[in-house]
Amino acid sequence: MAQVVGVVGPSGVGKDSVMEAMAALRKDIKLVRRVITRPAGAGGERSIGATDHEFDGLIAQDAFQLWWAAHGLRYGVPRAAVQNPVASIVLVNLSRGVLGQARTAFSDFTVLSLTAKTETLAARLAARGRETSAEIVARLERAGSLRPQGPDVIEIANDGPLGETVEKALTALQPVRA
Repeated sequence: MAQVVGVVGPSGVGKDSVMEAMAALRKDIKLVRRVITRPAGAGGERSIGATDHEFDGLIAQDAFQLWWAAHGLRYGVPRAAVQNPVASIVLVNLSRGVLGQARTAFSDFTVLSLTAKTETLAARLAARGRETSAEIVARLERAGSLRPQGPDVIEIANDGPLGETVEKALTALQPVRA
């Protein structure tokens, strides 16, 4: 199994952008496409859409290494994507609330915790156009909570240029490359 890096942070922090940029720069880094109970073309990350019935079937088949519910949706990490990847690092967008489960589910696990100022988050959430004003306010109120702790946590601010954040993340994950 590859090193699994759970990328976490509040809504609008840029998790998907950072992950995609990291994978674009390094062939040994792969992204896990999560299964989500929303249509695949609903915007945001490239995910695998599933109905609630389909998701229940995948749970019954033990197809997920990890799954959880958040924001009225269910999210699953396909077992096949993390057990035999063709990569040394696998990035997966996780909920901060499932880090304890992830630490148990993955033998080589690291948390990449992205942060950003409230103003940055508000602007990004408004620009993506998926949430109402009330939903944005609720997400901003939760943004500072559930900050991950522990020796496996790497925290990086993502308020500046994407390239700077990606460079910091890559350096932190593998400070010395052979």
